Amino acid sequence: MVRKKGLNTLCTHVGTVKDEQFGGAVSPIYMASSYPYMNVDKKRYPRYFNTPNQEAVAAKIVALEHAEAGLVFASGMAAISTTLLTFLKKGDHIVLQNEIYGGTFNLIVEEFDKMGIEYSFTHGVEVSDFEAAIKEHTKAIYFETPSNPLLTITDVAGVADLAKKYDLLSFIDNTFASPVNLNPIDFGVDIVLHSATKYLGGHSDISAGAVVSTAENIDKIWNKSKNLGGNLSDFMCYLLERSIKTLGIRMAQHNKNALHLAEFLEANDKIAKVNYPGLPNHKNHVIARAQMHGFGGMLSFELDENIDAIAFKTNLELIKPSMSLAGVESTIIFPSMASHALLTPEQRAEIGISDQLIRFSVGIEDAEDLIQDIEQALKKAIKEVSMS
Repeated sequence: MVRKKGLNTLCTHVGTVKDEQFGGAVSPIYMASSYPYMNVDKKRYPRYFNTPNQEAVAAKIVALEHAEAGLVFASGMAAISTTLLTFLKKGDHIVLQNEIYGGTFNLIVEEFDKMGIEYSFTHGVEVSDFEAAIKEHTKAIYFETPSNPLLTITDVAGVADLAKKYDLLSFIDNTFASPVNLNPIDFGVDIVLHSATKYLGGHSDISAGAVVSTAENIDKIWNKSKNLGGNLSDFMCYLLERSIKTLGIRMAQHNKNALHLAEFLEANDKIAKVNYPGLPNHKNHVIARAQMHGFGGMLSFELDENIDAIAFKTNLELIKPSMSLAGVESTIIFPSMASHALLTPEQRAEIGISDQLIRFSVGIEDAEDLIQDIEQALKKAIKEVSMS
């Protein structure tokens, strides 16, 4: 019996462009925007998503996600928007999880009405919440897990089975988990999406997106993609392929550090609440443990009301305030000011995003250094109690 290749072997070797000319150890970069069209097996063009570097890095992500085929895009939102518009048209309806990435939320509420595409957001993340939102003309279900920024866990197999029951397509944003910690296709999900800017890239220097699925679905997405033009440059493909080589070992450290930091924060009396699926008291811990290989590098926490949130952020020395996430360095943001800033205060309150909530992307630094940084910032951010 031939042994299946391990995670780190797949990360390292699959999807590499072989250097036929010099035998170099890494993929060469093919920067051409013009290729022959006569007497060739394939007419290559960057906007057709089929240059050597585009195909290679897509193959690596496909292997990691246990899919048949895939495409890489210039951003996560390019992947998400192109994929949704491939399968939805005027008069269709889609059910979306209420806790989703702010960019996806904005796409839906700002653009879908103009296109005549109807949508409903769930009132929770239970399978029953999704079922309650299904209508006669529903075509698809869209969800993400862990969710951004509250780290809620959705039952992947449950939602996938529900979609099949009603003959719907299921889409999942797997950015937060990464293919290391969760493989949704193994649970029956149809289409898996990534902001490859995040863990797949992992070094805060790439903007990219990806989608993987069956060959039939990817062919349909490709047909839309070449018209919308969200292709990834070959240089970025090279950087992404290089980065994914270390994905397995990076995620192992992210997982380890995040659990350690979550336990520290949970025990700290200056922290009101910690959201991390690896904690036994997380409301979805049992589901997370059943479907994830690791709990990820993302968590969020609410500062106690006696902590000045802005002062806490300002006094951090090692952990950086930053718009994005999932780099090797630790970063924080206030979702109310960044990822969910375009939502109204009422919309944020409805899904549980307060002004004291901090999303924490735990990097690969020594965990004790991160703890020390948080402790000193908390001490400096305690509000003075009025004596009047």
